[in-house]
Amino acid sequence: MKQFVIEKNDAGQRLDKFITKAVPALPLSLMYKEIRRKNIKVNGRRSEISYRLEQGDVVSVYVKDEFFAPVDEKFDFLTSSKKLKIVYEDENILLLDKSVGVLSHPDKSEYNDTLISRVMRYLYEKGEYDPKNENSFAPALVNRIDRNTGGIVIAAKTAEALRILNLKLKNREIHKYYLCVIHGFLDKKSGILTSWMIKDESKNLAKVYSEEVPGSKMMKTGYRILDEKSDLSLVEVELFTGRTHQIRAQFAHIGHPLLGDGKYGTNRLNQKYGYKKQFLYSYKIRFDFNGDAGSLNYLNGKTFEVEDVWFRNEFEDGKLFEN
Repeated sequence: MKQFVIEKNDAGQRLDKFITKAVPALPLSLMYKEIRRKNIKVNGRRSEISYRLEQGDVVSVYVKDEFFAPVDEKFDFLTSSKKLKIVYEDENILLLDKSVGVLSHPDKSEYNDTLISRVMRYLYEKGEYDPKNENSFAPALVNRIDRNTGGIVIAAKTAEALRILNLKLKNREIHKYYLCVIHGFLDKKSGILTSWMIKDESKNLAKVYSEEVPGSKMMKTGYRILDEKSDLSLVEVELFTGRTHQIRAQFAHIGHPLLGDGKYGTNRLNQKYGYKKQFLYSYKIRFDFNGDAGSLNYLNGKTFEVEDVWFRNEFEDGKLFEN
């Protein structure tokens, strides 16, 4: 038998979700059976699977000792790079400037060196995170951006911050702004692009339609032209929905693909400038809470920005047109 005292970072979780993290060797089917058999209790009493744990609760798990065998304390995240660009940090969150080429989370091509593993290493070496002292929580990313896009990603240091920010992001109370360079000029220097998309999973490609079609999802993107030079436009974009490749797919759909975009753009246009990476950067974020944000209320109304976006400087200095 083993008991777990629910701390701040464990509170708010369903009982079954907590057990899967706190006793990872316990098979899922057996866990549910033991909860029904009253071999997993909360505060000495039978509990429902869906019970939301509160700080101070005591979870007692009466299963064979083999399921509590110590896990390997070699932490994979310690092999990740120490490179981390921090835009802002406090006791609850980190705002990170993710570099182009870095994955937000592990995938088949990269497991150890990702943005989240770098965050975990950073906090571990600062003494703010130690897996041995956590029953179930690990630092987590609130939002993510594609490998080939750079910019601001939010990381939560606590479970409470993660829950609050996930809700605020879902309710569109966190505004994300991008900079991009597109081919050509738009007649309207500001506006909203509305279209519909269906994702082709096999090709990881968004198919865009001007009108709603069966199975499609709406895409809505605000834009503002900041500068125009040669046959290129520097654009600030705000996402009102969060679809796959939304910015790239929508601007290509209206005939103005992003410079350097090999998936939705055309080689003929890109080769003129000699760039093979897409000109897209998540450069600004604004917290605009409509309701209570608990311990994160102090963020309300604050804006954070990456000042040094490489292609913005090159655009304004005219260096893009030297190729």
